Amino acid sequence: MSKIGLIIARELKSKIYNKTFIVMTILAPLLITGFIGFIIKMSQSEKTEQNVLVIDESKLFTDKLSGNDYISLTFSNLKLNEAIGSFYEKGYSCLLWISPTIIEGGAGATKLFYKKSPGFGFQTFMKDQMERIIYENKLRANNIDPNIILNSKQNVRIILEKVNDVGKTEEQGSFGFIGFISGALMFIFIMMYGMMVFRSVMEEKTNRIVEVIVSSVKPFELMLGKIVGVALLGIIQFVIMGVITLALTTLLSALFLKDVSSQLQVFEQQQELVKKQGTNVDLSKLEKFDDKLEVFELLKSIRKINFTEVFICFFLYFLGGYLFYSAIMAAIGSAVDSESDSQQFITPVMIPLMIGYFISTKTILDPDSTTVFWGSMIPFTSPIVMMSRITSGVPLWELLISLSLLFVSFIVMTWLAGRIYRTGILMYGKKTSWKEIGKWLFYK
Repeated sequence: MSKIGLIIARELKSKIYNKTFIVMTILAPLLITGFIGFIIKMSQSEKTEQNVLVIDESKLFTDKLSGNDYISLTFSNLKLNEAIGSFYEKGYSCLLWISPTIIEGGAGATKLFYKKSPGFGFQTFMKDQMERIIYENKLRANNIDPNIILNSKQNVRIILEKVNDVGKTEEQGSFGFIGFISGALMFIFIMMYGMMVFRSVMEEKTNRIVEVIVSSVKPFELMLGKIVGVALLGIIQFVIMGVITLALTTLLSALFLKDVSSQLQVFEQQQELVKKQGTNVDLSKLEKFDDKLEVFELLKSIRKINFTEVFICFFLYFLGGYLFYSAIMAAIGSAVDSESDSQQFITPVMIPLMIGYFISTKTILDPDSTTVFWGSMIPFTSPIVMMSRITSGVPLWELLISLSLLFVSFIVMTWLAGRIYRTGILMYGKKTSWKEIGKWLFYK
């Protein structure tokens, strides 16, 4: 086995059996899946059964207010004090009192008495209905038919169709959240594995182990072996985490999105039926999905994402971004004697990564802006920014140019880092400065 191969094997063996590596490989997918599950659960409205007693002293809402599948309304002519006195005995969860002066818009014209807080969803549901009834009542008072106003409103849906260079169109999704998450994960992984190389180099230098190692191998071979070894470690961990995350998210989808997916299938079948039969279709026999349209749009947007392309690009940009920044981190680790001395060198390295992260937030609103385009081309920021805009559709030529620039820059950066590493790794007891590093770059 070659010397570089031995160094790579040593790096893998020292880290792959580390308890922290094993725990994080299993824990990270659990945390990611748990976070996604938490978001899905929080986005779903809680449906607590509500049995509501309504005392409408205005007589405006009687038989006009309605409940739904988890809200039932009972109208009563009882006086408010009498109703409150028997509130607990009757088994109602809420008591809605409507003032006789509500049509005049008096403050505090409606009160809701409850045993347990009914929640924001319930309050919004009742409030929207009451506002609509008052609005329609005022229109009729001015001899305006509410149906005319209602029929004049029209929802507009914008369907995104991207035209490629050969004139073909393809419907695009507008779900940029996955791209942004990919960019954020790229930022975390590059920093995590880059710091792993930095600490490995600095540890061997401070323990003077490197003096023994460089007697058998060249400093450049040692640096390259460490970079490649940690890269292979990252790839192994990335694949394992990907498989576990895929299995967990598949299970999560089956648990939380099974009903919504089946409803979407029925909705799409009904749409096709309407397209084929036109005005001949019996609309009364079709299911109503008005309250599910936003969720359906979200699911369809996710389905349009090419996850194979996202996975391949994530792998290539992680590899290129890691190799680029790990070469810099290896050079910094060889130039300092302690982690506290490294801050003046690590901070300038962090700044481009942070800039890339902030540019990636712009991709959600404007993925094809000039700033985002150049951010996805410049090697210092391209791994993060390009991954953020990948779900919005990126031309192949942009991907190829961006990846080419990234890997060419890695080769150049490795050569420069090697010149720093060969001198700095054996330098002890001297506080390194930028001027000193500049001399090492041109030292023959």
